[in-house]
Amino acid sequence: MADIQDETNKLSFWMPGNYIHTVHRTKDSFQVCDVIVDCFKDRAQIEKHYAQQLTEWSKKWKKITDSMPMYGSLLKAWQCFFSSTEHLSVLHASISHSLISEDGQHIRSWQKDAFKRKMFCGFRESRNLKREFGRAQKPWIKKLKKLEKARRAYHKSCQKEQNILNKECQIRDNVNRNEHTLNKIHQAKKTAEQDREHAREHYVKVLDDLIGYTPRYMEEMESVFDQSQEQEKNRISFLKNILLSIHTHLDITNNHSVKAVHSDLLHTLMSINEQEDLQWWRNNHGPGMNTHWPTLQEWVPPCKKQKHIKKPYPQTEQAKSVMIGGVRVRALYTYIGEDEDELSFTAGEEFLKVEDEDDQGWSRGVKEGGVEGYYPANYVLPVQ
Repeated sequence: MADIQDETNKLSFWMPGNYIHTVHRTKDSFQVCDVIVDCFKDRAQIEKHYAQQLTEWSKKWKKITDSMPMYGSLLKAWQCFFSSTEHLSVLHASISHSLISEDGQHIRSWQKDAFKRKMFCGFRESRNLKREFGRAQKPWIKKLKKLEKARRAYHKSCQKEQNILNKECQIRDNVNRNEHTLNKIHQAKKTAEQDREHAREHYVKVLDDLIGYTPRYMEEMESVFDQSQEQEKNRISFLKNILLSIHTHLDITNNHSVKAVHSDLLHTLMSINEQEDLQWWRNNHGPGMNTHWPTLQEWVPPCKKQKHIKKPYPQTEQAKSVMIGGVRVRALYTYIGEDEDELSFTAGEEFLKVEDEDDQGWSRGVKEGGVEGYYPANYVLPVQ
């Protein structure tokens, strides 16, 4: 579950630096304008060569369009030009002049006014968005880093306490145990428990601080994002009008088959919807993306990776491994056996340990009713 959350957060708009997709949208829109101009300039040249050349043009530019950073209904409308071109055979020479002199110049003129450049490189809009997003995200990133540091400290203290418990268990099982050493272990266990509680309290405190700040962080990020959406809305509206203008030049209404083609094309163009396109971007690159916000992650001891080598239960005398009557133990954690010869139990459940821990960390136990099997030795402690 933690891995899924990490993968989701890696892509989420809200995570550090992921707003860069929205920042790059300005540059992408500028490139789209360049490609549209080149696209229909090429189309104007092809108009002179009739059917065969139009088919080649459609195939060429459809491939280029598929790799461009456009999206939604605007992308669908642009692609519709290529499908309609395949049905056309004869176009007037005046179409070539209109596409280059009117629509192309219109895009270039608007492009110059709409995309203000910085002195050396890049666009002012991109720079401003990046600065505002970074300013809004900076305090939250600091709190997030502090949370991660507290989480690691808490989990580390849990692991330290578990190691002491394991050591205590080993000493108690030793017939020649030293009481002085056992007392030192008791003291270390008490100290480790206090450290763990302190680390957990600090972890919870830092998490609460992050959660408390998150609404403000979201509000500030949304505010900057809405500015970007408004600018993108204006670009989509302009490009929609440009595509409608290009459609007018290409619409040869005297031919019934061509009229039918352009009728379908017009329907697609009129279906361009700024709100749907902006919503698509919001859901895929903005605040609408799915996010797993940080929550408290309780520590669970890792199960040893090396699998117990399956062996038949001892049928000969093995005084060192098999216990007469067994030792009653209580489960610290829940364990679900993966194989048939493994013993499953829940946290707090008691049963008998009938075979000591082997060199791979596995013991054999027996539950009431005669159910027996192997289990991780560090998941239980002897009942006092």
